[in-house]
Amino acid sequence: MLAEALQAEVEAYVAAFTAERGEDGRRLVVRNGYHGPRTVLTSAGAVEVTAPRVNDKRTDPQTGQRARFSSAILPAWARKTPQVSEVLPLLYLHGLSTGDFVPALTQFLGTGAGLSAPVITRLTETWKAEAAAFAVRDLSGAGYVYLWVDGIHLGIRLGEGKLCLLVMIGVRADGRKELVALADGYRESAESWADLLRDCARRGMRAPVLAIGDGALGFWSAVAEVFPQARTQRCWFHKIANVLGALPKSAHPGAKKALAEIWNAEDKDHARAAVRKFEAAYGAKFPKAVAKVTSDEDELLAFYDYPAEHWIHLRTTNPIESTFATVRLRTKVTKGHGSKAAALAMAFKLIESAQRRWRMVNAPHLVALVRSGAVFVNGKLVERPDDPSPEVSNPQAGAEEEVAEAA
Repeated sequence: MLAEALQAEVEAYVAAFTAERGEDGRRLVVRNGYHGPRTVLTSAGAVEVTAPRVNDKRTDPQTGQRARFSSAILPAWARKTPQVSEVLPLLYLHGLSTGDFVPALTQFLGTGAGLSAPVITRLTETWKAEAAAFAVRDLSGAGYVYLWVDGIHLGIRLGEGKLCLLVMIGVRADGRKELVALADGYRESAESWADLLRDCARRGMRAPVLAIGDGALGFWSAVAEVFPQARTQRCWFHKIANVLGALPKSAHPGAKKALAEIWNAEDKDHARAAVRKFEAAYGAKFPKAVAKVTSDEDELLAFYDYPAEHWIHLRTTNPIESTFATVRLRTKVTKGHGSKAAALAMAFKLIESAQRRWRMVNAPHLVALVRSGAVFVNGKLVERPDDPSPEVSNPQAGAEEEVAEAA
């Protein structure tokens, strides 16, 4: 199959320049036999290929350099097909150690050529360059409406402490999710978050309409400084864990049910009533646990002012948590001291790979309305920015799913 594809590619290239001829009337682009045979790793195993050769006598009138045929299917000196080259870094990122490639894949591919540890290790240099380019890209064309933020602590030891990654994932006006920023920070401090937000602002990023994160005070003070117009939403997944941590285990079943009545209420009024009920039930014995809810009540219930179809996305930072499950898997395999640049590059490539599978938010057409300033009350659209007349549409979507399962 590979040989046939190469033949077809060369025939198409030669046919495209049939009309071009030299002063003697002969064609300038013709077939010229075959290259020497070489073994190529494919997804079906090792295959011996004899690639056709092209004699191209055309020259660039400006530079005087000869034109040269380059196969898009099998570039010169390539020993692996693009599919195999793509799967190698993914296997490494998802937990396969560099020393395990040869014994693990030789049985499948029929040869260990091109699978040595140095070959895999050199990939990290390419990843570092890609991560560096990503960190300085222009953000003026991306208007993020929703922004999830979190600080992810990895097990890689770097100098005095372990690496903490500051992660931001945004939702564009068309409903697509994408990685906004990835940087190393010091214990999720306010200054680390402020530096990252200022850098994004310098590169053209506009303030998000709503930022979603856990209760780490560092980000909230930073976003109030850099993007004061952005509203904030506390993550219910983290909040539930914090509340339960302040309660005895015997109280967990009842507290979980009481908290679910808050975040799963049909509207904000019922949610506030559920907060008062939770406060009455647990305030006397466990005031610290109750204060974790009442002190952030407005931020915990901010999602009610946005489309009901988006509530399942806005209540939690699950898009970040689920993505970094694979990052943590890789860092369990990578033991000992690590390089900060390599760790950032590895996390970047993992997220880049996962990003291809991220689904859009529910009712993506409503995201642009949120950005334009439309008013939603308890999940329903009541006022468009260009039409001040009241309007009720988009009935409230069901919210029976668990917060931890939100995507």
